[in-house]
Amino acid sequence: MNNPVHYLPPNQGLSYDWTNDHVFIKVSAEETGGAYTLVEDNLKPGFALGLHLHKTHAETFYVLEGSIDYYFEDSWHTALPGACLHIPAGVPHAARVTPGTGGARMLMVMQPSGFDAFLAELAKLTEAQMADADFMKALSEKHDIFSLGPVPE
Repeated sequence: MNNPVHYLPPNQGLSYDWTNDHVFIKVSAEETGGAYTLVEDNLKPGFALGLHLHKTHAETFYVLEGSIDYYFEDSWHTALPGACLHIPAGVPHAARVTPGTGGARMLMVMQPSGFDAFLAELAKLTEAQMADADFMKALSEKHDIFSLGPVPE
């Protein structure tokens, strides 16, 4: 760790802005010695993430604004501001902005860290790499993201 104190004002941090998602890395792996990564995730209308799991890391989500549907234990659960969800390693899950609503904003903690490295690699990809299913599968699995299928019905 470089410095024991890390401060970021609002709307600051390493920023990745994609079509359906705008992410700010608030606390990186470097700042926690690899213990965790803290991300502010601004989900745009229509955001959806297919069914997947992580073999070695857990995720915790805290909803700040909007409405987010999470799929786990074979059903959908709607999370509103103030809701907190912890998903241990090995648990299949999916997420989407609740259909018919605007965007949403949440904090995510990934433990141990590593998600920030995945985002950094994604940001450098070409359109051809992003369209290459085998390449994307290998990159995702390198970062402990194992796809199990599309967004469940």
